[in-house]
Amino acid sequence: MRTLDGVRVLDLTRLLPGDYCTMILGDIGAEVIKVEEPSLGDYIRWVPPLMKGQSVSHLMLNRNKKSMKLNLKCEKGKEVFYKLVERSDVVIECFRPGVVKRLGIDYEAVSKVNQRIVYCSMSGYGQDGPYRDLPGHDVNYIGYGGILSITGPSGGAPVIPGVQIADLTTGLMTVTAILAALLARERMGRGQYIDVSFLDVVASLIVLPAAFYVGDGRPPKRGEWLLNGGFPCYSVYEAKDGKYITIGCLEEEFWANLCRALNVTDFIKYQYTTSDAKLKEMFQTIKKIFKTRTLKEWIKFLSEEDVPCGPVYDMDEVFKDPQILHRKMVVEVEYPGVGRIKQLGTPMKFSETPCEIRSPPPSFGEHTEEILKWLGYAEAEILGMQQEGVM
Repeated sequence: MRTLDGVRVLDLTRLLPGDYCTMILGDIGAEVIKVEEPSLGDYIRWVPPLMKGQSVSHLMLNRNKKSMKLNLKCEKGKEVFYKLVERSDVVIECFRPGVVKRLGIDYEAVSKVNQRIVYCSMSGYGQDGPYRDLPGHDVNYIGYGGILSITGPSGGAPVIPGVQIADLTTGLMTVTAILAALLARERMGRGQYIDVSFLDVVASLIVLPAAFYVGDGRPPKRGEWLLNGGFPCYSVYEAKDGKYITIGCLEEEFWANLCRALNVTDFIKYQYTTSDAKLKEMFQTIKKIFKTRTLKEWIKFLSEEDVPCGPVYDMDEVFKDPQILHRKMVVEVEYPGVGRIKQLGTPMKFSETPCEIRSPPPSFGEHTEEILKWLGYAEAEILGMQQEGVM
């Protein structure tokens, strides 16, 4: 048994946010059907790097899914889509606001066919408001939402994070919203519409910086706030071998452990000092000390001293880390035509309904004919639709 056994999701999205969302839904057992426009389909299929002609990003993100080509701009294509809607539980789209309305597949129209449908729209700025029609990408959303303003060194320019915060967290938030709506459906007997905005999600993430701002009226600055490197107890230091170590000693006991381990016990009482001179002295002293041993030596020593610390890994080190491997966050999967490749595992560990990689990512339109036959179309009808450009 799988957690979402019996739940069918129609995925109209393209690229990272929607693919990440439906990957998670697929991992926990939903049947995900990617409804792809016939010319290019999901753009992630063509994103480099490629292995034997297939995008590795596609191989990572589109496991446990089916794919069908369908032209939603023609009436026959919409007919097929509505037959799918009748037998589905969730529709997810990530077009600009107004597009699904023009296509005639918006929530108002879809809910008339299936009142139990949970329909989710993901968009940059939401379905209403002054920014509704603006284009955008991750960097724009984290700029508007305040994350960029507090990311980077003190006195320096904002630094773009190494992962797509808005895209990925919106994917996670969308999963949460869909699961909540499915639960509510069991109580109400009907589905509902969900409007998820990338900017809204980013704004919801700045809860701690916002609390500091609301509390004292001053916005946190890059590299000068408690949680972005402004204090020696929560920072990143260079080791003797040029590698970096993270220190996360927010609690007094951990800070005291670090100071005793570094033989700078006079710093213990200055953990959160407001003196710029003292902070400068502490940073300079601790930086010099960390350059006296290698990263590996520091991790072993400080871990034994009960100090929250860790390495700043390169990607190859992440894929070899014993804890990551033990937790099965890196697995190997066989892909037709490609062979065995490494794949990221799922972070959710269920005791009764474990997640699993049941099937490799589908080739473009791989399940089109299978799905059409399941919907009741005869061979002659399918051939006719192919000739008409419906798929």
